[in-house]
Amino acid sequence: MRPAAAPHPAIRLLGQVWVWPALAMLCVGGYRLGTPELWRDEVATWSAASRSLGDLLRLLQHIDASNGAYYLLMHFWTALFGESMIALRLPSVLAMAGAAAFVALTAERLFGGRVAAIGGGLLFTVVPMVSRYAQEARSYALVTCAVAAATWFLLRALERPGLRRWAPYCASMAVAGAGHVISFSTVAGQLAVVLLHLWRTRDAVQRRLLWQYPLAVAVAALPAVPVLVLGSRQSGRQLGWITTPGLSSLWRVGASLFGSANVFHVFLLLALLALVLPGRRPSALQLALLATLPVLVVWLASRGGTSYFLDRYLLFTVPAWASLAGGGIRAVYTTVAAAARRSRTPRQLRAAGLLLAVGLLAVPTAAALPEQSSVRHADSHSEEPYRAAADLIAAGYRPGDGLAAPLGDQSWAMLGPGVSYYLPAGVRPYPVFVERSAEQAEDLFPTQCPQPERCVGQGQRIWLLVLGDTAEPLAELPDDQARALRSHYGTPDRVTALGGVTLALLDRTAR
Repeated sequence: MRPAAAPHPAIRLLGQVWVWPALAMLCVGGYRLGTPELWRDEVATWSAASRSLGDLLRLLQHIDASNGAYYLLMHFWTALFGESMIALRLPSVLAMAGAAAFVALTAERLFGGRVAAIGGGLLFTVVPMVSRYAQEARSYALVTCAVAAATWFLLRALERPGLRRWAPYCASMAVAGAGHVISFSTVAGQLAVVLLHLWRTRDAVQRRLLWQYPLAVAVAALPAVPVLVLGSRQSGRQLGWITTPGLSSLWRVGASLFGSANVFHVFLLLALLALVLPGRRPSALQLALLATLPVLVVWLASRGGTSYFLDRYLLFTVPAWASLAGGGIRAVYTTVAAAARRSRTPRQLRAAGLLLAVGLLAVPTAAALPEQSSVRHADSHSEEPYRAAADLIAAGYRPGDGLAAPLGDQSWAMLGPGVSYYLPAGVRPYPVFVERSAEQAEDLFPTQCPQPERCVGQGQRIWLLVLGDTAEPLAELPDDQARALRSHYGTPDRVTALGGVTLALLDRTAR
C-alpha cells in the first residue's frame, strides 16, 4: 500500500494559524490605501526620506532623531519603490500584517488550539486604530509588529532559554526601541511575565532567567541609546504640545487606543472572560500584564516634565489585548464544549459553542464598521487640504509664479511641503519669504527671511496659503509680510476657502 502523499506546500501554509489573520490584515490595510490624504506627519516622513543620505543624517542631529531609524528605512524604500502615497504607506500595511500573524502565534502558544489563535488575529484586524496606522507612513505599525514579535519570541525563550531563542527577541526589541523609544516600556510587562513564569515553575534551572533576561534587554537597548540621547535633547521642541495626563486620561485611554469605545468594551469583556473562566488563567494574566503595565508606566513617566501619553505612542499594546481577547473566545468555547460532554445533546451544545465563538468575533466587527469607514475618507487623516490647494495651483499655474506658505510658528502645519507633494512635476513655484530651504537649514522647516521685503521675489504672481478660512488672507500674515505683499501686489485677485486653509492669488499685473 502506497504511503499517503504529502500535502502540497501551499496547503500546509494555509493550515498555519497565522496565515489567515495576516491575509485579512493585508486586505483591511490595503483597502482604499491611497484615498486618505497624507497628513503633516506623513509629509514630514516624505520630506525626510526624499533627501540625500547626508542631508537626512544632518537633519536628525537637529530634529526628529526619535524617528531617525524609520526615516532611514523609508529613504532606502522610496529609492526602490518611489514616493507615491501607496509606496509610502505599504511598509505599514506589511508591518501590521506581521503583527496580526504574531498575535495569532502568541494566542496559540498561550491558549492552545486554533480558536484562540485565529480569533485573536482576526480581532486585531478589526480595531479601527490598527487600520488607521496601517495606512500611515509613520513608524507606529513597524513598532507594533516588532513588539508583537518580541512577545512571541520571549514566550519561546521562557520555555527553553538559549542563544537561538534570545537572539530573535533581542532583534525584535532593538527594532521596536529604535523605531520608537516609548515602546521599550513594554519591558515592564515582560518583566512581570518573566517573574510570574519563575514563580509558577519554581525550577532551579529556570533561575538563569534572572540574568539572561536583563542581559537580553540590555543588548536590545543598545541601538536605542543614540536615539534616546539625541531625542531627549529635542524633546522640548517635539513633545512640548502633549499635555500632562490626569486620571481621566488614564481612564479614557482604552477608547482612544482602539479608536472606538464600543470596540474596546468588547475586547475588555473578552479579556475578563479569559481571566475568569476556567482554562488558561495564568496565560491570560500574562497577556493582561503585557497590555496594561506599559500604559501605566508611560502615564506615570508623563506626570513629570515631558509627557509621552498619546494613544498612537501606545499602539504597540494592542496585540496583547487581541491575543487576550482570542483567549476569551476560546474560554467561552471550551466552557460550552465541556458542558456538551456532560449533557445528552453534545452535538447541539458544541454547535452552539462554535456559533457563540463566531458571534464574539462578529460583535466587535460590527461595532468597528462605522470607525473603519471613517478612517478611509479623503480627509480622515489630515486637517489641511493639501491636495485641493495643489489642484487649484496646478490648474492656474504659470511659470515664474511664487508660493507663500506659513512659516515660523505655523510651520508645524507643513502647508508648503504638503502642497508641494501633490503638485505635478512641472509645477514648481518659487518659495516666498524663505531665506533658507528646509534642506539648507538642516531642519524639517525652512528658515523665514528676517526682512520679508527682500524675499518677495520678482514673480508676476504669488499664490498665498494661510491657515483657516478667511476672506482677508493678508490679515492672517505677520505685519511685515503683509506690508511687503501689499506694496508689490496690492490685494488678492482670487480668494478660495478650502476648509481649514485659504488659498489666494496675488497678481502684480492686475493692479
